[in-house]
Amino acid sequence: MSNAKKIGGMNTAVLIRRLLFFVLLFVLVFFYLILTFKGLTSARGMEQAQIGREIARGNNATTKVIRPAAIWQAQKNENAEPELDAFYDTYHSPLNPFLYGAVLKAVGGDDFAKFQMVEDARTIYRLDRVIAAVAVILFLIAIGVNYLLISRIFDVKIAGVAAILMILSDLMWKFTQTGLPQMLMLMLFSCALFFIYRALESSVENRVAMGSIVTAAIFLALLALAHWLTIWLTLGFVIYAAFFFRPKGLAGLSVFGILLILSLYFVAKNIEWTGNPGGTAFLTLYGGLTESEANVMRTSDPSEETYRVLHNLNSLIINTTSNMLQQANLLYNNLGAIIAAPLFFLALVHPFKRESIAKFRWIVLLMWIMGVLGMALFGLSESSTDANQLHILFAPIMSAYGLAFLSILWSRIELPTGSAIMRYGHFVIVIIVSAGPLILTIPKAIQSSLRTGLNQRPVWPPYWPPLLSRTLHDVTTDEQIIFSDQPWAVAWYADRTSIWLPRKVSEFESLVELAEDQKLDVAGILLTPTSFENNPLYSPAPFGAGEEFAALMLDGTAIGITEGQIGRGGLRMRAPILRKVMVDFPENRHLFPMRMIYYSKKPVIQQ
Repeated sequence: MSNAKKIGGMNTAVLIRRLLFFVLLFVLVFFYLILTFKGLTSARGMEQAQIGREIARGNNATTKVIRPAAIWQAQKNENAEPELDAFYDTYHSPLNPFLYGAVLKAVGGDDFAKFQMVEDARTIYRLDRVIAAVAVILFLIAIGVNYLLISRIFDVKIAGVAAILMILSDLMWKFTQTGLPQMLMLMLFSCALFFIYRALESSVENRVAMGSIVTAAIFLALLALAHWLTIWLTLGFVIYAAFFFRPKGLAGLSVFGILLILSLYFVAKNIEWTGNPGGTAFLTLYGGLTESEANVMRTSDPSEETYRVLHNLNSLIINTTSNMLQQANLLYNNLGAIIAAPLFFLALVHPFKRESIAKFRWIVLLMWIMGVLGMALFGLSESSTDANQLHILFAPIMSAYGLAFLSILWSRIELPTGSAIMRYGHFVIVIIVSAGPLILTIPKAIQSSLRTGLNQRPVWPPYWPPLLSRTLHDVTTDEQIIFSDQPWAVAWYADRTSIWLPRKVSEFESLVELAEDQKLDVAGILLTPTSFENNPLYSPAPFGAGEEFAALMLDGTAIGITEGQIGRGGLRMRAPILRKVMVDFPENRHLFPMRMIYYSKKPVIQQ
């Protein structure tokens, strides 16, 4: 090749391809983070963000989102006192909130007034964009790590196509807008896989691989601190390492030892506050075994659910099997709708010549199977951006194996030689098909963005940040508590302590007494579209037949539909069990007509 075709020793075609890659990357970052961004979309993402803000304030890992079940745990533990104004969080894994805490401290996010939404036209909370930007940066790092990993396993062509598939995955970009730790997990998991593969290479060459195994173990331990459910993935690697890495047994034990050392402090804090090493997160087990995790978290005594599980073991088998079948049904979407990823399972039957490539796929498969089992036990919703969704972590490496398998099949097809389209046609097809979901969303998203201009609409329903950040914050104080069906939004946008509204009025009254005993005042009850979803006048979801606050939840919707003909006081006054609640909180204000209702002790003047 002549020097005319090189720039600084680099092939001109390669330089152009890399330039186009980064231009595409920049365009997509602008599209998702600036042009069409509406705010955080995940309840747990908002929770972790507000914990991060408390960490930035020097309040340790305390939370303003309080689950009645967490209070029950603290009350049962003799060594803990449930202080509602300084409630330690044992539900979320700590790494992501601490990362958010460092970032929020750097940008001044610990000062609520600095970012309060005081203008009517501003509907996007600026700190939402900061949190999303953190996820985007982690996503970009993960792309780079996967490029290095896949280049080492296969070649730069497959690595480059895998990187393109990652940035064209609409699901991965959606995860950057949730506030969830999936992009942090993707980066850590990819780093762990990189060192696992290096250890495997050493093992194949009959060299001791403990250095790479220890490094991989550190990343797996950090992964567990980002999301406790990923311990199942680590267990999959431990099973393989215990039998196939030398010295046998020591490799697996070292992984568990490092995991224990790095998590020991947080396990001790969980025991201190709840008496359980798993903390409140342990109760999420009921999300896989019973009808709803929310039902467990909103009760002040989960013993009824415990009884149901322990005395009906059929639920364990039935629900776990059902969850696994659901995962199989949704696997393509959960792998980012990347068409090459499911081809990984076909690549399992291909006899790869290089031993390290052949063995590594079984490690990936074993870790994925253990992850599937963990997700089945602890519950995974149909939403592809569910907080427990771990399939997305495997999308890059599975896509790489799928692309390699497809390349082998493509090479066996008799095609005219010399044409780039013929040589790389299979890559083009995979990219176009995988980019379909993203391409289909772009026109509508751009049209909506141009129509709204600067007044970008938030994630509505169910969230309207300005009303929480401005009105609800200003009419309450730090010493007051708000009960709500979306306490995560109250804590993040209004910076107020919020208790998840329990299912029973008696439990609500007990929690009010607890707050008063601690010299705290219950300011009111906020109900939002979280309780009005799925046409609530005809559907029992989300509150169900046993929901004693159902009339209170339906009141705003019913008044809006019947145009005030339901009678003075609405549905809430026709429910005898709610009469005392309505006496204590007689005032009601529609912050958003028929959709956000605030019941309070004193009249609220909306600002």
